[in-house]
Amino acid sequence: MKVVEKVGKTIDEAIELGLQELGVLRDEVIIEVIEEPSKGLFGLIGGRPAKVRLTLKDNPVQRTERLLKGIFAAMDIPVEVKITEQDQILLVNMEGPDLGVLIGRRGETLDSLQYLVNLAVNKNQEQRRKIILDVEGYRKRREETLQKLAIRLADKAKQRGRSVVLEPMNSQERRIIHTALQGRDDIYTFSEGEEPFRKIIISPKK
Repeated sequence: MKVVEKVGKTIDEAIELGLQELGVLRDEVIIEVIEEPSKGLFGLIGGRPAKVRLTLKDNPVQRTERLLKGIFAAMDIPVEVKITEQDQILLVNMEGPDLGVLIGRRGETLDSLQYLVNLAVNKNQEQRRKIILDVEGYRKRREETLQKLAIRLADKAKQRGRSVVLEPMNSQERRIIHTALQGRDDIYTFSEGEEPFRKIIISPKK
């Protein structure tokens, strides 16, 4: 938990200096006044400045936002970050021009960034929060694409009477495929191989 102490002619000035150093807004910190300012003898001699202590609030939303903004600033990429909470899950949507670099090939870069953000934000925390990163609705579009692919390949496996092997996918995408086909009684699905090359097999029922 980050803490800074600052002095200033007034309490407000000391607080503002602390906020600038932390790079946060006033509602993101706990403020303690350590010393009140005094003017000293006759308002001239022995004056004492105000001294405050600012402590960053332990908030996973703010930790996530600060971390991502720091990453994007280092990459020199303009990104607007919007975070919403749903059932103890942080849903992070990122918007901006030319964000394909954050998605990568079939979402691989986005998945890697999501993994790192989850590690960093949950480090040394008693209560862990799952964080899902998305870029302008990419994950929803990808899910719909995978569902259509699953149906098409299942039909292909049934028509040809032999198994269809999909390309390697991460666990989240494999789950989408399995879920999309779990109601069918003419085919069945299973996974084989080791991560990160684990893949789904769609087979017709004999």
